[in-house]
Amino acid sequence: MTRTASPPLTPADRDTTSAPPTADGPVTPDRAAAWAELVRLPALFTVPGDTLAGVAAAGGRPGPRTLLPIGSSLCLYAAGMVLNDWADRAEDAVERPHRPLPSGRVRPAAALAAACGLTGAGLLLAARTGRPALAVAAPLAATVWAYDLALKHTPAGPPAMAAARGLDLLMGAAAAGSARAAAPSAALLGCHTLAVTAVSRRETTGGSVAAPLAALAATGVLTRLVTHRRVRLPAGRRAAAAPGLPGPNPSGGARTTPAGAATAALAAAYAATAARPYVHAALNPSPPLTQRAVGGGIRATVPLQAALAARSGATATSLLIAALAPAGRLFARRRAMRKVSIT
Repeated sequence: MTRTASPPLTPADRDTTSAPPTADGPVTPDRAAAWAELVRLPALFTVPGDTLAGVAAAGGRPGPRTLLPIGSSLCLYAAGMVLNDWADRAEDAVERPHRPLPSGRVRPAAALAAACGLTGAGLLLAARTGRPALAVAAPLAATVWAYDLALKHTPAGPPAMAAARGLDLLMGAAAAGSARAAAPSAALLGCHTLAVTAVSRRETTGGSVAAPLAALAATGVLTRLVTHRRVRLPAGRRAAAAPGLPGPNPSGGARTTPAGAATAALAAAYAATAARPYVHAALNPSPPLTQRAVGGGIRATVPLQAALAARSGATATSLLIAALAPAGRLFARRRAMRKVSIT
């Protein structure tokens, strides 16, 4: 079934045209689809990798307790997406009338309530994880709300989005025991997010060659840093990796560890996923190609997270993260999700 965008409605019309998925009515497929669009369902598959990469950087291994910080991250990310559309509902009525709020499929009051509830749930799950995780989740939640309500349309917008992504990775590391050890990984992930967000600011108008070119350059630099910069492995992993550490071997070649091979392969996948749409957007900075560049940048987050985990010596964790990419692509191909963005 093909869904056509409805004309912008007045606030009074919106309040009576659609109801949220609550007890006042059954959750119909159309209503569920509207909420899936609102929380950016395909992009949610890029969130668990933050936690898993943070756990890997801290020297931990994912286990049942890792589900708590992952759940916290998912709640806070979804809260940010819903709050984003609530804050931009007037602008979206003109530029993106197909979105759930301006099209009348979700009421603004329901969206705001959902954003508050999801934020509370995210903080509660972080508290259940432990005090270190909550100490990171609280500024993460504050950054999300500050971005959506005040910073998004200012020069501080992209750095705020980058900080939120970096903090999300640090929350996973804090849950595993050491947020400080994950600072380099958080910085690299934040730089990628900064580049994608800068491109996304022109996705409805196009016309920017500088942003996709800068993002392309950032992708190249990040790929090199991930694959070539040495990382001090946690003590347990240093001992396990010692027999195969990179360096000269008796035959004069160079040893390659499984983690090193995985890092190189995943970094190449990251570069390939992000670079091509950036090049297209730079050559033709039209809104459709700019939107594709943003989508490519979002999809590239998963192989970058996986490469960061492999870089920390956690090969199994990196493969677990990489397995999230096909699920995200599956949902992104659905008609209702093709115009999903992070802004």
